[in-house]
Amino acid sequence: MKKKVLLAVAMVCLVAFVGTAYAVTYITIVSGGLGGTYYPLGGVLAEVYNKAGIDVKATSRATSASRENCRLVASGRADVGMSMGSTLYQAYTGTEAFKEDGALPLKILMHMYPAPHHIVTVKGTGITKFEDILGKRVSVGAPGGGDQVLTNMILDAAGINPEKDIKRQQLTQPEGVMALKDGNVDVVFWNFATPGSAVLEVAAVREVVLIPIPEDIVEKVVKKYPFMFPYKIPKGTYPKQNEDVLTVADGNFLVVNKDMDEDLAYKLVKTTIEHREEIMQSIPQASHFVPEEASVAIIPVHPGAARYFKEHGIEVPVE
Repeated sequence: MKKKVLLAVAMVCLVAFVGTAYAVTYITIVSGGLGGTYYPLGGVLAEVYNKAGIDVKATSRATSASRENCRLVASGRADVGMSMGSTLYQAYTGTEAFKEDGALPLKILMHMYPAPHHIVTVKGTGITKFEDILGKRVSVGAPGGGDQVLTNMILDAAGINPEKDIKRQQLTQPEGVMALKDGNVDVVFWNFATPGSAVLEVAAVREVVLIPIPEDIVEKVVKKYPFMFPYKIPKGTYPKQNEDVLTVADGNFLVVNKDMDEDLAYKLVKTTIEHREEIMQSIPQASHFVPEEASVAIIPVHPGAARYFKEHGIEVPVE
């Protein structure tokens, strides 16, 4: 009888020990819709976390992207979300689209990849520098789209009235591609991660020229809009691009609730960056998953993530 009691006690202790040692944390990643980068990236990240041996069981689900993701993470209905920097900044400060929500309790896990603004023309338009766009046929992006919102920020900082100083056109990205190819527009403003397929499509038939934004205009944009940051499109990104091109970029971030467990946040950012090569096989933008770029911050960084960056000699804001 005593032996049975002792055996039962031992079994209970063993089960308790195993349960403690191998406790699994379940997390939900919210991404974006079909066709974008967020959706497949969410699936790849979940797969990486599940196989990494960090006691995490992750699932990813599609959403309408940035705004919804910020709200889901802030409310605790999701654990990790993807968001554009401009949307994240509004959510954190309770402004613009989030005025009714108030400031949401969010922090950055890591910066994923930049979406630099592209000012693209083709050889033969006579446009070689930013001020050359005056009086030209310029597509500022589709009405209400992100391209146009960011373009207007740049034009405003440059003191350019889009209704008077340029021959404004409001084209979608596919429309802009066709217009540049056919010579029906002189220059387009686009916003996307590099290399942008729209630029490459034009480059297949015309010699593209990327126009840099002057430093003083970059400084004005970044000062007025803290979610933007200076960025150089590296030379060689596009055909016959022999120099880095200065511009401004919006970012794409992994966001978490400020109350996420510190060790969990540390494990997630560490695993994401250390599996960069694997993720790149499906998502080319993962080439940016290095500590120097991942530590870009427009709002405070979660302390767990900050601990990882500190191990790599990088200090980030946590408050």
